[in-house]
Amino acid sequence: MRKRHILYIGFFVLFFHSFSTFGQQLPIYSQYMMNGFLLNPSLAGNDGYTSINLTAREQWLGISTAPRTHAISVQTRLLKTSYISKSTSVRRKITRPSREGRVGLGGYVFNDKNGIIDRTGFQLTYAYHIPMDDKQLSFGISANAFQFSIDENEIVLFDQDDPYLMEYDKIIFIPDANIGVSFHTPELFVGVSATQLLRSALKLGNQSYTNYRLLRHYFIMGGYKFDVTPEIVIQPSILMKSSDSFRSFQIDLNARVFYRNDYWAGLSYRTNDAMVVMAGVKVSQYYFGYAFDYSLSNIRKYSFGSHEFLIAIKLGDNARRYRWLNRY
Repeated sequence: MRKRHILYIGFFVLFFHSFSTFGQQLPIYSQYMMNGFLLNPSLAGNDGYTSINLTAREQWLGISTAPRTHAISVQTRLLKTSYISKSTSVRRKITRPSREGRVGLGGYVFNDKNGIIDRTGFQLTYAYHIPMDDKQLSFGISANAFQFSIDENEIVLFDQDDPYLMEYDKIIFIPDANIGVSFHTPELFVGVSATQLLRSALKLGNQSYTNYRLLRHYFIMGGYKFDVTPEIVIQPSILMKSSDSFRSFQIDLNARVFYRNDYWAGLSYRTNDAMVVMAGVKVSQYYFGYAFDYSLSNIRKYSFGSHEFLIAIKLGDNARRYRWLNRY
């Protein structure tokens, strides 16, 4: 009996260890630059719009137990209709929001299935934005939690009546928190964030295995816009990811080309993982994006690659917009 206990606990050890080694403890998003709010809470409402984003990711097609992620997020800026206008000349007028328009709010719901592990969670975010002439400094904090469950139909056991299997909680509720800061100019953006700050421990039944905790994850992102012509813009960007162990350090190098802000295409390289091709189109206030990941690791022998789809809508008229902020 004790051996079976050890084997079963060993599964969870392998699960958490594999997450920390290969960076799969959190969902991967190839089009993160389309909705940076998923990685950095300070970006909630940063552009003044009310945004709704839906992301669906099918990873490593061809492998039945490969990760699948679905997420929907909503974010907005609490703006007032009153604005402070300052005229500097006859032809130039600068309009800035009042102090009451500095708060951003957001919410995020996701489901992430990886093998026999299923995680369904949510996040609530508060952000505060400080305009500085043509720049903006933002801070954000979020509270989140997810339900951790195991699909028993996918587990092969030696003893179906093992008392240990009957006693542990098959569904575990895990709370946590994230924090972030970001800075924007008309051309530049940079952000730093940390997730899973509480490093919650895995708890099965009445026992808590404190050695098997979630790892804190750290993200640094940045990018710069180059106006090639009045209609063509190039935006290189970078995302650096790591965890407490620093064994999962990874870099995404990206470059996208925009045409009239209505069409874009890009390439991305994720170190030790994949090459990504992405494209998208904007129709009115609707945005449609697609990314294909070609695996560079040995898993490409068994997989057809990964697909990611994104649909977004941005609501808000010209009076709500902060014209100096980056948008996609």
